[in-house]
Amino acid sequence: MLQILLNLNWIAIGLAFLVYFFLGYVWFTILFVKPYRISLGKENETPEPPAPIFIIGSGICTLFNLVTTAILFSVLQINQTTDALFWGSFIGIGYLSANTFNIAINPNIPRPILYGIISSAYHLVGMNVISWILIQSL
Repeated sequence: MLQILLNLNWIAIGLAFLVYFFLGYVWFTILFVKPYRISLGKENETPEPPAPIFIIGSGICTLFNLVTTAILFSVLQINQTTDALFWGSFIGIGYLSANTFNIAINPNIPRPILYGIISSAYHLVGMNVISWILIQSL
């Protein structure tokens, strides 16, 4: 396992991290700010700057997603763009979207389907973008 980690392209992972993280900023604060606030039941509240944990925590989770994806690509010997996009979609839907909907379907999310659609679409797009970045670095 250590050898796999040492052989990863950390520059590509860093670039993919910046792109995925920036995509999250654009997705939730510009493109889908109103529907996202509605999904959380906060459409009538005055927006406040997010607490640092929401930014730092999101970044850490994104980094884990990226490193895990890079490890899977290495172990599965994914080296073609079409394969990377297939696996990006597979991971995006099979893990991230499924987990997002699982989190959404609790009493604290007033509109779980809307929340799930917005957040799942972000992860599906994000995973495919970072899969493309990772595969270009091979």
